[in-house]
Amino acid sequence: MPVKLKPALGDAELRRRAEERLRVGTPPQPEGDPRRILHELQVHQIQLEMQNEELRDARSHLEELVQKYTDLYDFAPVGYFSLDEQGRIQGVNLLGAAMLKVERSNLLLRRFVGFVAREHRSTLENFLRDVFAHSGKQVCELRIETGSKRTVWVDLQATKTELPVEGIPQCRIAVSDITARKQAAEAQLRVEELEALNTALEDQVARRKAVEESLRESRRKQALMLAESKNMQEELRMLSHQVLHTQEAERKRISHDLHDEIAQTLVAINLHLAQLSQGAASNPQDLAKKIAATQKLVESSVESVHRFAMALRPSQIDDFGFLPALRGYIKEFSQRNQIPVHLTGLHQLKPMDDTPAVVLFRVSQAALTNVAQHAKATQIKIKIWQNQRFLRMAISDNGGSFDVGKTLDGSKKKRLGIVGMRERVEMVGGKFSIVSSPGQGTTVSVSLPMKKTAADTLPSTKGKP
Repeated sequence: MPVKLKPALGDAELRRRAEERLRVGTPPQPEGDPRRILHELQVHQIQLEMQNEELRDARSHLEELVQKYTDLYDFAPVGYFSLDEQGRIQGVNLLGAAMLKVERSNLLLRRFVGFVAREHRSTLENFLRDVFAHSGKQVCELRIETGSKRTVWVDLQATKTELPVEGIPQCRIAVSDITARKQAAEAQLRVEELEALNTALEDQVARRKAVEESLRESRRKQALMLAESKNMQEELRMLSHQVLHTQEAERKRISHDLHDEIAQTLVAINLHLAQLSQGAASNPQDLAKKIAATQKLVESSVESVHRFAMALRPSQIDDFGFLPALRGYIKEFSQRNQIPVHLTGLHQLKPMDDTPAVVLFRVSQAALTNVAQHAKATQIKIKIWQNQRFLRMAISDNGGSFDVGKTLDGSKKKRLGIVGMRERVEMVGGKFSIVSSPGQGTTVSVSLPMKKTAADTLPSTKGKP
């Protein structure tokens, strides 16, 4: 801080002021007069007193300025150091000494680098070299070690003094403690690292939860598949049991029918033939009647055998195809059960394999049998249609309704006819469904995929020569 002093008075001004003080006294005398000499002495005395007074004022002002400078220097909020080119401390304020935890008097002429952390000492040397080599302000950050071996971060801002002090080039360094700022920056960096780590952990937790959820879903699906497999096994077991039971019942029925119809008819034919052989010579007129009766018995046997064959495997499917066989069965069913059946749709079908034809025929048999046994219907409609991909059939009646879901899901109350129809259709890749509602009757729907024939795969030649 520059010191502002009052300007010193010149000799002429001092004499003028001294003359003004003596103007009231003895007037000037000619030269050589003792009173003249006395007057000059008095003027010089007054000048000396005025100079002493001026010097006292200047000294007082200087002391005041020194006190202000000392207060500003020692009690500044930063540490001030004066260093020479070798880094020796030439001066330091109170806060600078407090930073280093050393008495100020013990710091003079000590090298500042001795208080710097080892890894930053080369930084200080380069910094001082730049300070003395350039005229501008130089800045750097480093760590210093205090008397308690505790390191603190400081900010150094230094400039070289314009004039050497006592012929020694010096620089003045302002030292600020930035430990809190560094710690805050490190804390912020740590927070950012923790946030990044937390984000990574959250992602990992999310992925783990997704994997766990996938595993739970997989276990749930496995449990469902296992339960479904068990149900299918139980269903298959029940179906096999009912199939065996039905086969035995069918065999028993066929055995009884064979015994009651075919066997008795054959016995009757045998008796008739015996009577013919015995009475042919004695009563030739009655021979024609007995032969006619025997022929009727043979025709009845043929019809019975034909009916059994139709029940086991309709030969019309092999001989004439699906539709003629179905029409024949519908005619026989209507006559036997007195229920009219209306067949609508196609008059002919595209060529199909033997298996789909048998499936449709057996579904028709089972559906009509169920209607006759359970529905109490007065009318049945059968519709058949097809396109390039599917062959469809719907069998509807106006009889009573039933709970389809309960019938299909109840393991102990399944109707073998319905289950058999569904199994036959699904066996060839088709779809089977039943809809039954009060007042609307029941509709059995079947959809079978059509297999492409060689004619279907040939390119179209329509319009070509």
